Amino acid sequence: MARYSDEIIDEIRQNNDIVDVISQYVHLKRSGRNFFGLCPFHNEKSPSFSVSPDKQIFHCFGCGVGGNVYTFLMKIEGINFIEAVQMLAERANINLPALENNADSAREELKAKVYKVNAFTADFYHKNLYLPTAKIAQEYVKKRKLSNETLKSFQIGFSGKFDELYQELRKQGFQEREILESGLVNKNERGQYIDRYRNRLMFPICDVRGKVIAFGGRVLDDSKPKYINSPENVVYSKGRNLFGLNVAKKGDLSKILIVEGYMDVISLHQRGITNVVAPLGTALTQQQGWLLRKNAQQIILSFDSDEAGLTAKMRALEILQNMGCDIRILQMEGAKDPDEYIIKYGNARFLSLVDKALSVIEFKVKLLKRNLNLENVNDKIKFLNEISKLISKIDNTIEREVYIEKIAKEYDISKEAIYAEVNKLTYADKKDEKVLEKTKPVLLHKKTESTNVSEAVKKRENTILSILLTGNENLYQIIKQNISADDFKYELNKQIAKKLYEELEKGNSNINSIIDKMDEEEQNHITEIMAVDYEIDDMEKAIDDLMQSYQKDKLNERKLEILKLLEEEIQPDNKKELEKELSDVIIQLAKLR
Repeated sequence: MARYSDEIIDEIRQNNDIVDVISQYVHLKRSGRNFFGLCPFHNEKSPSFSVSPDKQIFHCFGCGVGGNVYTFLMKIEGINFIEAVQMLAERANINLPALENNADSAREELKAKVYKVNAFTADFYHKNLYLPTAKIAQEYVKKRKLSNETLKSFQIGFSGKFDELYQELRKQGFQEREILESGLVNKNERGQYIDRYRNRLMFPICDVRGKVIAFGGRVLDDSKPKYINSPENVVYSKGRNLFGLNVAKKGDLSKILIVEGYMDVISLHQRGITNVVAPLGTALTQQQGWLLRKNAQQIILSFDSDEAGLTAKMRALEILQNMGCDIRILQMEGAKDPDEYIIKYGNARFLSLVDKALSVIEFKVKLLKRNLNLENVNDKIKFLNEISKLISKIDNTIEREVYIEKIAKEYDISKEAIYAEVNKLTYADKKDEKVLEKTKPVLLHKKTESTNVSEAVKKRENTILSILLTGNENLYQIIKQNISADDFKYELNKQIAKKLYEELEKGNSNINSIIDKMDEEEQNHITEIMAVDYEIDDMEKAIDDLMQSYQKDKLNERKLEILKLLEEEIQPDNKKELEKELSDVIIQLAKLR
């Protein structure tokens, strides 16, 4: 499999501090030499996700996942190693050389061609919008009061009939492979090429860098379906992109507003509200959540006010809360969506709604009250119990007190009653957390099994690996002369030792570079070892003790083998030699004690 040179990979790694990169996705707090946060790869209440700025690794003591900056990006973004290198290179403004001629470079070449197809198509459709044949589209944009500036900013266009785009793409020299891969043209059973989009208002979809990756097409009559979106392909994954983010990034993104559709984004942009994005015809995904977490300090949800909109809100809340985002919920009355609201009531009133957006607790309390009658005693008790559960989940004591004061006053409930119930639930949660803390970490994807290997032996082997992982050439030479990789008893440690010996023998002491060459299970285990402080004060004495332990184990194993041979019914021919060896082994063991 192709990869960039080790030199360029190391240069990119050195220019992308792991704490800076992970901080875009996870809220980290310093504790001693390391940083800790809630693991993005499993649900947890107490932070067990550790990031080491010194070693440039991360490791979760809860689920066992670990690795370096490349590994993290691959897991969080759902991309491969080559894509992670490219993403970090772009972040560090490092120009990458071309990949060698192989499967990866062929894929990259196809992606580059599809990007060109998409860019040409966006321009082609946009120019079509101004032709006499696009009268239906012109009437629609006029009705929606879209300015020429907005049309250009979002490259809104119009698709023609049957195979107009296909014919134009062929004229421009594009080949069948990249045309079909783009999803803009379909080939039917009779071998005809038919444009996917016909007689539709076209919305180019761009990635965060501004590259056209897909299209959305809206029907302009009563035809169904109302919207058609590009299929996923070599450059497009709808769950990993957000419509309008490339434009929103040009302005202030301290707050970002999530709306439901293309027209909501475009309408708000035209009226000067530029910090707006939308999911791409799907419920908010975790990858989209990370995009938001990375780009904005506060996220405001503004989905439609119908049941589908409420469901989308609740799903988005769950995803974004697990990521530690600061979330607000926009409440609208008198309009079904932001586009309709801003056209009806204007900018000032809409911006006032944004400023008054509810916190997650306020929104959930309001939602709860909607289905209860607080004049009814049973409903009021249920209300008290449910809001107490919500408040007990707040870690910040001041924030908790503010909500108790606010809810007690607004809903005429005794503060003391809320405090009592919240404290009871909080105490129960703390007891649960103590039980969780005692649970031993379990590594993910643990496929390597080793039987009859004691914990003491595993710990000793982990200590040896931790010394090797310092990359110290002199220490490696001492260990290598006394312990071979095959001497390791625990199979996973043996696999890792073999790779470490092989790389260190080549003179490669860059541990992060070695981690890149290991599989997921090995990376998880190696970062767990690196994340643990083995408290070795005297390195030379520690190595000497480890060597002696290995020597004793070998001698005891040999002693048992000889005794077994001597105890057999048929005595071996070399009985005298074995007896002499046994005597020597016993003397050596005595010296080691």
